[in-house]
Amino acid sequence: MKSDPAVNSKRGKPDRILGPRELNRALLARQFLIQRARLSVADALEHLIGLQSQAPLPPYIGLWTRLDGFTHDSLSRLMLNRDAVRIALMRSTIFLVTARDCLALRPLLQPVLDRGFKGNHGRKLAGADPHAAAAVGRELVEEQPRTFNELGQLLQSRWSEADPAALAAAVRTLVPLVQIPPRGIWGQGGQAMHTSAEHWLGKPLAADVEIDALMLRYLRAFGPATAADMQVWSGLTRIREVTERLRPQLRTFADPNGNELFDVPDAALPDPNMPVPVRYLAEFDNMLLSYQDRSRIIADEDRKRVFTVNGIIHATFLVDGFVHGIWSIERQKNEAVLMIEPFKPLAPNEKEALIEEGAKLLDFAAADAGDRDIRFSPPA
Repeated sequence: MKSDPAVNSKRGKPDRILGPRELNRALLARQFLIQRARLSVADALEHLIGLQSQAPLPPYIGLWTRLDGFTHDSLSRLMLNRDAVRIALMRSTIFLVTARDCLALRPLLQPVLDRGFKGNHGRKLAGADPHAAAAVGRELVEEQPRTFNELGQLLQSRWSEADPAALAAAVRTLVPLVQIPPRGIWGQGGQAMHTSAEHWLGKPLAADVEIDALMLRYLRAFGPATAADMQVWSGLTRIREVTERLRPQLRTFADPNGNELFDVPDAALPDPNMPVPVRYLAEFDNMLLSYQDRSRIIADEDRKRVFTVNGIIHATFLVDGFVHGIWSIERQKNEAVLMIEPFKPLAPNEKEALIEEGAKLLDFAAADAGDRDIRFSPPA
């Protein structure tokens, strides 16, 4: 997995062209999907810059498929000890991150949440001042954790003309709300209850984190990538200014369409023909959402099968490093069935590999099921 030497520190001819397979192998290596990493859960979360977590349990699958010896308790314990939290960050989406990243990244990504709130809820406030609503909302959630519905109803008693969901959204936007356990704990349930990050973690938000440092972290976990990719991943704008500032310390490549790719100089670029194992990715896996051009991980014609119109992103599996289908676990009484839906015919050895890895997935995700089975649907 030798890295190419660093290239020009000023704008010029890219080092070389990287095709989808080269970008794919780089992504797999940096996401711990060629070989499971021997890292602590906290270190893995910080390398990955969190795991997308609209639903509370997919991060467990995401870490199981990336880390050697991962257990449910190793993540649950982090959350119960307040060393990891679920909070709106990149793209105004819920991410599971370490407490340190929560405090560091939330203020940096404030413009993303502001823009999302204005577009989705701004007109529904009926003249209510969102900052005033947020101040009252902070008092309410620090008094005791609240659901969004409860928060909106309490705020509407003061701003009667405003939409309660918009009032709750104003608090979510302007106050760094975290979802607290038991939400997100494997084997437990409960409504999404919120309080402020500062109250939950006992520390203030960081004031000295720079966007340049965040984009360097992105490249270490997702690169090589274009400025447009960085913008899609983060939701932040004016990324070209960032890449120009960083250019002296980056190497540059081009994709087959001539787009400039940036990368940190010491990151691995594995052989594009390197054999890689099959892997099961969780719902909402951030790898599928972190690029403008996603051909390094999923074919354009397959995206509509994975991304649904109501915002659900199906759990997928990788064959030769690329999305080849979706999967789910169906539970009934004491039985758990791993349903595998390939998008194209599978070779016998690919099917065998999916069965072998799928059995391990069932052991992890459905350990309480006495009967476990794996079934394949005909290619879609």
